[in-house]
Amino acid sequence: MNGQVKMQHPLECVQNVSLPTGTGKGGPKMKTKTITLGRVRELLSYDPETGIFTWIGRTSNRITVGDRAGRDTGNGYRRIAIDGYSYYEHHLAWFLVYGEWPENEIDHIDGKGFSNRIANLRKATPAQNRQNAVLRRTNKSGRTGVSWAKNIGKWEAYIWVNYKKKPLGYFDDLQDAGAAYLAAKRELHSFQPTPRGVA
Repeated sequence: MNGQVKMQHPLECVQNVSLPTGTGKGGPKMKTKTITLGRVRELLSYDPETGIFTWIGRTSNRITVGDRAGRDTGNGYRRIAIDGYSYYEHHLAWFLVYGEWPENEIDHIDGKGFSNRIANLRKATPAQNRQNAVLRRTNKSGRTGVSWAKNIGKWEAYIWVNYKKKPLGYFDDLQDAGAAYLAAKRELHSFQPTPRGVA
């Protein structure tokens, strides 16, 4: 299946989207922008197998029909500007295929923010999305949910559940600490019960 997605949703489908316009006290300032499915389909072709968007209409003289749409934003994702507003590609992909704007977040199953194939996308709450988080660069153990407890000279295992840290115990052996985390993840992280790349 290549080229534009065949939609069964009405083109007049309208979504009010809250977009960040800057920062201020209490967090980012948001502005509501109305976007229609018809407008997106008028401008963009989306290939669900590759996740690539292509311009089929123009919003400015800088756009060439037939070119790939979107750009790297520097935060691991791609965005596309439409009528003066910038949208994440994975949100636009969801909108085109399912006819609804994501209420919360869209998780990239393989963890690659540039991979916007529809099969790689799924709806998620913020807490669920964090179940599929990549290993932090500051982690020195090489294992998610495990860190060195210097004060007692053991490996500490823990897991985050709904933004709360749940201790799993202290271990002499790194392998045992890692196993404790994996067991807890299978039990407590129903959205993503195993780390990416682990069967």
